[in-house]
Amino acid sequence: MIRKLCDQAVELRPGMRGGTGTVSVQSLFAPDEFGASVRLCARLTLPAGASIGNHAHEGEDEVYVITRGQGRLTDGDTETIVGPGDAVLTGRGASHSIANAGDEPLELIAFIARYPAKAGA
Repeated sequence: MIRKLCDQAVELRPGMRGGTGTVSVQSLFAPDEFGASVRLCARLTLPAGASIGNHAHEGEDEVYVITRGQGRLTDGDTETIVGPGDAVLTGRGASHSIANAGDEPLELIAFIARYPAKAGA
């Protein structure tokens, strides 16, 4: 399946997860387009001064791949500057947040996969 840029829906989320500013969420593929249990597959853009607040990932894993700009990532108790090409994996109940640490937009690909349901649960 190919999704052209002009066909990717964009949603603006002010104060995403308790963060600051407005994050642009550009859907690459919708969850129901996957055979696997996926909650999000999107390009996120955080303008200067914007952030995504701290949040935990219970029952799922989230991957960030930074494609543009510089971010200040808090992963549990660790704070790190991330940039283009850096990849982040958060899951198993861990929490993270990210803030634009520069003057240009921070852009990343975000992918959230849900854990399979346990039999008898």
